[in-house]
Amino acid sequence: MEPSSCPGSGADSDKPALGKPLDSGMDSDKPALGKPLDSGTDSDKPALGKPLDSGTDSDKPALGKPLDSGTDSDKPALGKPLDSGMDSDKPALGKPLDSGTDSDKPALGKPLDSGMDSDKPALGKPLDSGMDSDKPALGKPLDSGMDSDKPALGKPLDSGMDSLKVRVDGSVFVVNKALLEQHCEYFRALFQSGMRECQQDEVHLQGLSARGFVLALRVLDGDRPILGGDEIVEAIECATFLQVESVTKHLTNIINSENCLLMYHTAATYGLWDLSHQTALFIKDMYSDLKEDVVRTLPEDLVEYVESLIPSRYVTVCSHSPTVEQLQDCQRTVCYLDDEDREWKVLSHLPLNTSTTMAGVTVLDNKLYIIGGVHDVSKKVVDSGFCYDPESDSWSTISSPQQPRYNFTLVGHEGCLYAIGGEFDRKSMALVEKYSVSTATWRFAANLPCRAANVASTKAMSRIFICLWKPKGVTEIHEYVPERDQWVLVTTLVCDQSYGHCMVGHRDNLYVMRNGPCEDFLMCVMDCYNLTTGQWTALPGQYANSKGALFTSVIRGDSVFTLNRMRTTEFAVEEYRWKIKRETKGFGRIGSMYTFLMRLPTTKTVGNTEVLTDGLEFGNRIDYRRRDSLLQCFD
Repeated sequence: MEPSSCPGSGADSDKPALGKPLDSGMDSDKPALGKPLDSGTDSDKPALGKPLDSGTDSDKPALGKPLDSGTDSDKPALGKPLDSGMDSDKPALGKPLDSGTDSDKPALGKPLDSGMDSDKPALGKPLDSGMDSDKPALGKPLDSGMDSDKPALGKPLDSGMDSLKVRVDGSVFVVNKALLEQHCEYFRALFQSGMRECQQDEVHLQGLSARGFVLALRVLDGDRPILGGDEIVEAIECATFLQVESVTKHLTNIINSENCLLMYHTAATYGLWDLSHQTALFIKDMYSDLKEDVVRTLPEDLVEYVESLIPSRYVTVCSHSPTVEQLQDCQRTVCYLDDEDREWKVLSHLPLNTSTTMAGVTVLDNKLYIIGGVHDVSKKVVDSGFCYDPESDSWSTISSPQQPRYNFTLVGHEGCLYAIGGEFDRKSMALVEKYSVSTATWRFAANLPCRAANVASTKAMSRIFICLWKPKGVTEIHEYVPERDQWVLVTTLVCDQSYGHCMVGHRDNLYVMRNGPCEDFLMCVMDCYNLTTGQWTALPGQYANSKGALFTSVIRGDSVFTLNRMRTTEFAVEEYRWKIKRETKGFGRIGSMYTFLMRLPTTKTVGNTEVLTDGLEFGNRIDYRRRDSLLQCFD
């Protein structure tokens, strides 16, 4: 409340001096001569008991007279509380304003949530500590730019905000209308329909559970909850009814061997086809382990659909420099592991001018991309990129990054390729570039926190993670957030003279492989970081890393595949350990190995189906790149 002007002051006030008559030409409702101004208010009040002149423009009643319901004033009579429908945050006379805040005042008598003076997430759950998100949750008002307290779900929003009450299964949620329209196809169609319901302050959702709606709000708030059986069913029901793509994506990210059958059957029942298909692919990749349960518990049509799908294959390519037709090397091939025959077979031959030496290699949307690489020891960078499509068994060229580079990391994610760090002219770099497959263009993205080459990376729950090193045994895990084009520090692991050289993601866990004591690369140690709990766990014992086998790790279902010249090993991922499941013959080729998964068509002969019958025929060693001196941070 602003202080009132002093009588007789030089301020630009329309209040007369004591005893001075009002100017007859003024449209004022000032009191009679001789009446002092009320010292407690900014408003000109009439003499006691005298009603306002009916011809005046003022809407202020006499003392004790209630405010006219049609007025725009927010000043009540003495002792009368503010109208609950008013937008004003001024309490009744005699009630002090909450001294703890400057904005977003709560209802009279209701204090602001103590201990918090920043954005509060829904349901009292703190935002993910690894994410510095600025996206407001449903149930909170859009951030107006002020660091003010925002109400949690169920708490009424400031009436000035564009909010909506949603009644679900007897519970009422006050949610942000703009976010509902942005993320829920159901509400978007409702608000744009012009129907009577879209003008109402409250919407009733029939046939949904309150818990399912809360789960949807949590996901839209940036949370990534791990769900139990009943929660999965209710989340699928809500995602189908409201058509919330974010919830469907989250459910896809948490598919595992324990919930896949329930998720597949429920998604198919509710017609959530994207989730149903992704779950069926997961089941197909683990079919040898799940077949008995699949046949016993699922309807026949769902079983037939799983069996009609193509499984993922473990694929590898060694490092090769460009060549010419006269010197074509029969070993310049991409090969895959036949799970039935346990044999390595040829998938395709590399194009003549392709280099896989110090190149970026990844798979995106079941296509193999090879970018950069060097011609020879001069480290001249290959100026073209290559893409292999197994569906057509053909190669095509794509443009290279704007900044030539080698010894970098290439990651495929949601329709884009990311070229991360690397070297050029024997100097490491922090530059990151993003290639959009749909537009066939490269553009720069946010730089790494420091210059680095040969960065260890992985994806988990559809999120991109990398390892960066700092002195004195510090390994930092950073996440790239595409929506904000930002690198976020997730966690730090400190181990004396031991760094993260390789990382793979399984469910919501990141497994980091480190060198053993005294830079021992033959016996490595492993740590697990859980993204949900934010806790590190050291796996007991050590893991053999002969010829860099651990650095070829690839996750498929609940298995990890590793490879060297002597053997191919499949581990079962169990709680806090990797247990050897089976071993078969190795891949006898010279050079660093790139490994990945691809789904290969079975309707035609793949490649030339050349079988690599004996690994020893193709060389006696694998020259894998040591990572003990390549990945460093610089000032």
